[in-house]
Amino acid sequence: MTFRNLCSARYSCRAYDNKPVETEKLAYVQECVRLAPSAVNRQPWHFITVTDPAQLQAVKDAYHRDWIQGVPAIIVCCKNEEMAWTRRYDSHNHADIDLAIAIEHLCLAATEMGLGTCWVCNFDINQLRSTFSLPTGFEPCALIPIGYPADEKPAEKVRKDISEIWENR
Repeated sequence: MTFRNLCSARYSCRAYDNKPVETEKLAYVQECVRLAPSAVNRQPWHFITVTDPAQLQAVKDAYHRDWIQGVPAIIVCCKNEEMAWTRRYDSHNHADIDLAIAIEHLCLAATEMGLGTCWVCNFDINQLRSTFSLPTGFEPCALIPIGYPADEKPAEKVRKDISEIWENR
C-alpha cells in the first residue's frame, strides 16, 4: 500500500465490531507511535491502552456518545507540557504538536493493520484523571477508540481543493 493510499484509507470510524484487537496488532501500533518524532526528541507523551472491561467502561463514561459503547479498546493519549520543547522566540510549547504527530502515527498504523480509529477530544478530563493514576504532569488530550470497523468507509472524504490550502512561491 502506498502512503497516499494509506492516508486515503484512514477515516473516523464510529462503528466497531466487538472482536478484540490482537495483542500483536496493538504492539505494532505502539511501536509505530514510539518511533514518532517530537521537537528536540523530548517525547512529552504517555499512552494507556485500555481493554479491561471496568476501566474501558470508565473511559466510555467520560465521553457521552452512544457509538463508543461497542469499541473493544481505547487508547488514552496524554501530554506533558513541562517535558515538551518550548520555542524561545515566542514561548510556544510544542506538547500538543508532538502528541498530534504521535497520534496520527497511531491512526495510520492502525489503518495499515485493518483497524479503525477516531480522534475523540471532547471528553471529561477530570473523570479520566480520577480513573487512572497518571504520571505527574500528564494531561489526557485525546481518546483513540481502536478496533475492527463495523461500518463501511465513506465513499469519499470531502477535502478542500489543493489550491485552497497550498501555495507555491
